[in-house]
Amino acid sequence: MTDTPCKAASENNRVTKAAGVVGSATLLSRILGFVRDVVIAWFFGAGLNSDAFFMAFRIPNLLRRLFAEGSLTIAFIPVFTEYLTTRGRDEAFEMARSTLRLLSVILVACAVLGILFAPVIIRIIAPGWIDQPEKFWITVVLTRIMFPYIFFIGLVALSMGILNVLGHFAAPALAPVFLNLAMIGSVFLLSPHLEHPVFGLALGVMIGGVLQLSLQIPFLIRMGFTFRKKAPWLHPGLKRVGVLMVPAVFGAAVYQISNLVDALLASLLPEGSVSYLYYADRLVQFPLGIFAIAMATAVLPSLSRQASNDDMIGLKNTFGHSMKLIFFITLPAMIGLIVLREPIVALLFKRGAFDAESTRLTAYALLFYGVGLWAFSAVRIVFSTFYAMQDTRTPVVMAAISLVAKVGLSIILMRYLAHGGLALATSLASMLNFGLLIWALRNRLGPLGFQSVFRSVAISAVCALIMGLVVWYVGSMVIPEAEGSVGLIGLFFGLFGCILAGILVYIGLSYLFKSPELGTVMEIAGKRGRD
Repeated sequence: MTDTPCKAASENNRVTKAAGVVGSATLLSRILGFVRDVVIAWFFGAGLNSDAFFMAFRIPNLLRRLFAEGSLTIAFIPVFTEYLTTRGRDEAFEMARSTLRLLSVILVACAVLGILFAPVIIRIIAPGWIDQPEKFWITVVLTRIMFPYIFFIGLVALSMGILNVLGHFAAPALAPVFLNLAMIGSVFLLSPHLEHPVFGLALGVMIGGVLQLSLQIPFLIRMGFTFRKKAPWLHPGLKRVGVLMVPAVFGAAVYQISNLVDALLASLLPEGSVSYLYYADRLVQFPLGIFAIAMATAVLPSLSRQASNDDMIGLKNTFGHSMKLIFFITLPAMIGLIVLREPIVALLFKRGAFDAESTRLTAYALLFYGVGLWAFSAVRIVFSTFYAMQDTRTPVVMAAISLVAKVGLSIILMRYLAHGGLALATSLASMLNFGLLIWALRNRLGPLGFQSVFRSVAISAVCALIMGLVVWYVGSMVIPEAEGSVGLIGLFFGLFGCILAGILVYIGLSYLFKSPELGTVMEIAGKRGRD
């Protein structure tokens, strides 16, 4: 027992370093993602074509999250980690090849069925567009173009899971960069030459899928994985993955049904509502991806190792460490996003067909998404903890309860807040989900040792609120004047000044309150800078 603290510290350092790598790569990806969205907003605005594309793009993303990132990876990583830890690399790789073979067959079947039944799918998820023939037809064609994307991205997700368990995080995290580059390039190189320019954007999605898979293969080979060796169709480990995957599919389905509920209800609201929600969600996904998803990605292999070794003390320690870091970063990000929502949307999207009204309505949705950022982030860490223990059932049950609450809240709130009500319902449901998950985790593991977590969160919350007041005050003086006098450049420098002031105030207050998480974050930043 004497080396338990040392083991815990070593695992926490491993998680922190991995999160730094994933976060840095994700930052680049998110920046390019915003460039992509700026290009789409500039070229297509917030109307028929953008609504059709975003609706069609939901379908392959839905299947990707259901059968790839959303369930296969969740079920695969703990089992692959256990094989690697207890049976060796050769046996683990054989199980991975068996998974790869069966997955390829399933993904091809999904792509073919999706192309054939695209009109039926669109009738189900966008009933408000049935009486708009042009919009409906464009959405169907876009869906058919992009459905094969599920094949490539499904194999990418499995490859990413293998590499993450083997300790390689950079290439998987950089994969979305290639999707963004392909989509940006397609708008300029393909769209101008097509009768329907938005079809060029859909072709860019397909090209991006091919590029993402091509990136992973050399790194898999370098880590010793080979595609040439034969593997059984039904490896014993694959059967275990399948058992874990069934409830994980339902869990991922709950999340995706939640998104489809938003899309369905938004299709009944005035034109542009789907796009407003999309752009606002993209802004929330920026800090969520850089910090929360990066941390959840990095912590899952470590938690899986601890669970495989029955080290529940170490697992709780790693969980608590991750939660402290998540709240330390997401609370100020949440406050900043809420306070600066309209100038942020204006800076990123207000150009071309994306006018002042689109800016205002997107910022309106961002307000309600923003209040849930802390819950969106924390839920990811709790999910990873259950998945590491090979428990995919509990998250499903809690997510299903939250979904029922969200549907009811959405129907009520959209009457009073329009598309903002859909965003607020999402945030409130995520808060409920977090509370239910923590309750279930405590029932399973006993006391979680949350006293230090509560203290850390309290300090972070106080620092973030004071920071928000400073940012609001600085913004009230700088941003209106800057935007009115020198336009986009002035808005950029005004926002930069507000963000810089907020960061300095938050760091200063965290130092004053002796927050341990400040040192951890600064260490990550220092190492990434030296690298």
